[in-house]
Amino acid sequence: MRRKKVDIILSFTGVVLTLFLAIAGGLLLWGGGFAKSTVTEQLTAQNIAFDADAANLPPELAQWAGVTVNDGTSAKAYSDLIAVHVAGATGGKSYSQVSGDWFAAGKPGPSADQNTPNSYDIRMTAFMGESLRGMLLNAYAFWTIGTIATIAGWVLIGLSAVMLVLTILGFKHAKSVTEDATV
Repeated sequence: MRRKKVDIILSFTGVVLTLFLAIAGGLLLWGGGFAKSTVTEQLTAQNIAFDADAANLPPELAQWAGVTVNDGTSAKAYSDLIAVHVAGATGGKSYSQVSGDWFAAGKPGPSADQNTPNSYDIRMTAFMGESLRGMLLNAYAFWTIGTIATIAGWVLIGLSAVMLVLTILGFKHAKSVTEDATV
């Protein structure tokens, strides 16, 4: 096979790969930005913030004092705070355990005295707390996916630039090869 023909075929393949990598990288950058901006918009609309006084937070979350929850990392931290509160309210029991306690107690209604919660109140606290945690952890997951997509997008854009250089070099080499050179 003629060397010039091989160079041209490989160079046109390089053009296709360069375009594919650039388009894929661009889509990943767009998707990553979309995921992160959506998480930020939705969390910001909820006006969630940590207590401004670090003394009111568990020691492992004290650095979040006064922080507004508007990204995936702060959503994860706030879900950890909710977990501490739920564990305190349920005595460390899971939702299924406190629900079992509620059934065992004959499925009572809410306590008339909020200072002495019954099994219904504890069950509802666990349900609401775990539901909120799940939503915040979903925000954290989408934020993380957006971050990974953005990094992958930049890597593909970089690879497309490398491929573009190699493609240009391939076309230059094809011009410099004589017609009778073989592979």
